[in-house]
Amino acid sequence: MYTKPTPAFIGVSYCALSIGMAAFLTGLWRTTSMGLAEKGFYFTLLMYGLYAAVSVQKSVRDRTENIPVTDLYYGISWLSTIMCLSLLVIGLWNASWPLSEKGFYGMSFLLSLFGAIAVQKNTRDVAGLHRLVNRPVADPPLPERPLPDRNKKS
Repeated sequence: MYTKPTPAFIGVSYCALSIGMAAFLTGLWRTTSMGLAEKGFYFTLLMYGLYAAVSVQKSVRDRTENIPVTDLYYGISWLSTIMCLSLLVIGLWNASWPLSEKGFYGMSFLLSLFGAIAVQKNTRDVAGLHRLVNRPVADPPLPERPLPDRNKKS
């Protein structure tokens, strides 16, 4: 069931996460058109969105592998991801920035979410392969030998 991700895909996943987060956070750091509270809102939205996206990926994957996931956790994971995306869209829609700046924040946010999901998938695949390879081997059965007769006197 586990396939080893290629080193190229692992590298691209980390690059996507790093570039998306770096772009989003650099944009927040360098902008002068946002107040501190607004910067805090977008920073929190990014962190919560990354957690929610990884949580959705994990719960969906657990269900496909028949690992128990409660309906409550599954629903909260999806709700959190949808709320993060909705809050980002509402925030960008109401912002008085040029369209290019809104697009920049939206695309870097989505790139970060994609990168987080891909990194989590790769991490899980590699861990699953390590579990399969390092699975303890059952001891071979001992050969049967006759028990000594205790009633016999030597």
